[in-house]
Amino acid sequence: MRPFPQHVVYARSCIKPNQLSQNSLDELTLNFYRQWKTRYIKTGCRPGRLYVSFEGKGRKQCVSEGQGYGMVITVLMAGADYSAKDTYDGLYKFYDDHRNKHGLMAWAQDKSCNSIDPSSATDGDMDIAYSLLLAHKQWGSKGPINYINEARRLIKTIMAYEINQKTFSIILSDAVEYDSKDYYDMRASDFMPAHFKAFEKATGDSRWGKVIEANYKLFNALENSYSKEAGLIPDFIVNIQKKAKPAPSYFLESRYDGFYNYNACRVPWRIATDFLLNGDPRAKKINDRINHWIRETTRGKPDNISAGYTLNGDDIKGRYFEALSFIGPFAVSASVDQKNQKWLNAVWDYLVNFKLKDYDYYDNSIKLMNMIILSGNYWQPTQ
Repeated sequence: MRPFPQHVVYARSCIKPNQLSQNSLDELTLNFYRQWKTRYIKTGCRPGRLYVSFEGKGRKQCVSEGQGYGMVITVLMAGADYSAKDTYDGLYKFYDDHRNKHGLMAWAQDKSCNSIDPSSATDGDMDIAYSLLLAHKQWGSKGPINYINEARRLIKTIMAYEINQKTFSIILSDAVEYDSKDYYDMRASDFMPAHFKAFEKATGDSRWGKVIEANYKLFNALENSYSKEAGLIPDFIVNIQKKAKPAPSYFLESRYDGFYNYNACRVPWRIATDFLLNGDPRAKKINDRINHWIRETTRGKPDNISAGYTLNGDDIKGRYFEALSFIGPFAVSASVDQKNQKWLNAVWDYLVNFKLKDYDYYDNSIKLMNMIILSGNYWQPTQ
């Protein structure tokens, strides 16, 4: 019912790359999708099961984050891809096979399709839930999978186990309980306000509005205290119940957990979509600050984008290489205002010229998600 390409009219003042025709934007996006699907969609261990390959060197072969990306992407590309529904349903069935005790997806699976750890990863669950709302609008819910019922069930579970009921911040995982020291910590890129607005409309649960309000306030406070010039948010945030601050080194993943690193690189994209789809001025304010800084620090040259920054906006030492997971979200960020047109055109050209074979699952999946948005083909299930 919503076949690709959709050519969505985004909020007023939003832009797309204009050095190419709309048809060219669509074709570049579709061609990259076909490459992405061939490389990353793999057959599971049971009939009719599909998963997004993490391409891990160890045990980890699928992660819920990737499954979420794949499910959102597949719904949006339906129509141009006539097998999209079968692919989506296969991805759904793999997710369904790997629900944990709460009904959330276990965060990682191995080559034998066994879950490595039963705990969830919040961002994966959120994208899967959003994809189910999209699937309901795309194909209806009268078939073997009742997409809308499954979406509502999952959204309710996310609220119960992955949202802090005191601060309405976002919990890292359902493994973090209310009496845990991590209950007031979060991964910044889990804030997806456009998703949450769709969740509220689908369920009637007004607490999603509280989540949106609380986290916009949190981000604004962090920017003003730690990144006034660049407007950057750290990978992880701690101490939210008192005075929120960037996480210390090795809080969860690396010495750069309090920097703008491989998690927070998604923040400009996740926030910008709320302005593109809903015109929320809070989203534009965050991205305007980021856009001013990134254009200035790169001198308007996309090849000066680094793979990581301090909150002051300085390059992380030794990160002077191309990372699509940083480049793509800066392009989406630029699309919120016409004054960024020249910069957006340059970043789009820079992004699309990288070859899929030269990058991994994470970079290529974020690149594709961002190309769908930038080409004007990202829509919300409430429209």
